[in-house]
Amino acid sequence: MSVWLSTLLTRRMLICVFIGFASGMPLYLLLNLLPAWLRTEGIGLKAIGLFALIQFPYTWKFLWAPLLDRYIPPLGRRRGWIFLTQASLLAIIILLGQLSPTEQLGTIVWLAALLAFMSATADIALDAYRRELLADHELGLGNAVHVNAYRIAGLVPGSLSLILADHLPWDTVFFVTALFMLPGMAMALLVGEPAIAGAAPTTLRAAVVEPFREFIGRAGLRAALLILAFIFCYKLGDSMATALATPFYLDMGYSKTDIGLVAKHAGLWPAVIGGLLGGLWMIKLGINRALWVFGVVQVVTVFGFFWLASLGPQTVIDATAQARLALVIGCEALGAGLGTAAFVAFIARTTHPLYTATQFALFTSLAAVPRTFVNATTGWLIEALGWAPFFLLCGALALPGMLLLLKVAPWRARAGA
Repeated sequence: MSVWLSTLLTRRMLICVFIGFASGMPLYLLLNLLPAWLRTEGIGLKAIGLFALIQFPYTWKFLWAPLLDRYIPPLGRRRGWIFLTQASLLAIIILLGQLSPTEQLGTIVWLAALLAFMSATADIALDAYRRELLADHELGLGNAVHVNAYRIAGLVPGSLSLILADHLPWDTVFFVTALFMLPGMAMALLVGEPAIAGAAPTTLRAAVVEPFREFIGRAGLRAALLILAFIFCYKLGDSMATALATPFYLDMGYSKTDIGLVAKHAGLWPAVIGGLLGGLWMIKLGINRALWVFGVVQVVTVFGFFWLASLGPQTVIDATAQARLALVIGCEALGAGLGTAAFVAFIARTTHPLYTATQFALFTSLAAVPRTFVNATTGWLIEALGWAPFFLLCGALALPGMLLLLKVAPWRARAGA
């Protein structure tokens, strides 16, 4: 335990907390606050489901990631981009709250897409900073801390903002939410640039071509394709199951305050505990075995949503109904926290320190494809199948990623894992 604590209680881990919070805030706004806002304003599930498509920058950010490696703002290669993107996000969130979903839905779509673009760009710089900050032996725990802070950021748009929305106008809610981008801006001003082994690319061509050439050359084409397939599949079922979580809770009869006080907290703290324990456990298990163990938990807990949906909408939300909701969401969040901790550590391990921004952006872009394009179909799937069969489908779609572990992260391969 002393070894774990000495690794956990460091300045680098504290920086990972700020990085995770800054990265998670805008995404959770898109995933939780925006759907709740649109649903309460009378927008249909199909339209809300299509809003997942505005997250396309998360799947294509590797295209402009080389620009962040090549061009250096005044504050530095990583810090400069972090500050610029966080300041832009603050302004965009405030502007978003000034609009009306029933009268200006088109404008909201474009502004939300711009928010997603700036958030994805911020992720490029934040992920690269974290990978360059952490030593290889710190990747498991450091990325677990990052994931936990990422999820804690979801308390703002997914809990605080929803509770405020029952008492305050939406423009005030969005203004308060935007203020939580300030910690990321402060961090960018206070930390130093990480040291990297090698110089930044001197040409745009080098920034674009070399990261892909190095990855394929290091792994081989067949192994590289298997790794990319695994990154796409590992979180697919879990991602789909939670794509329209807030509308699901509303359709099951829960109020926005119920969601804010019960669902979000029940989902957050098990995920935080799971992520932290997962990071500490990875020190002993290794990343490969953690992917297996945590992946199984992640798959099994998705089926809790099926059980909740099979009970149908609740006419009376009493303590039993709240406890049932908390149990299901808590178990799923625990599995997701464990799985994400191992998954992000795997992605970090797969990147080369010289090409952090572009390779990390490529891998996380691929991981975001299910959340963006596949999740855009969830509205149609739910209306065609119903909630309960939809969650069964999510459980089935989680299996291919587990099977790919046989190739990309064998159980017996402990070296460097």
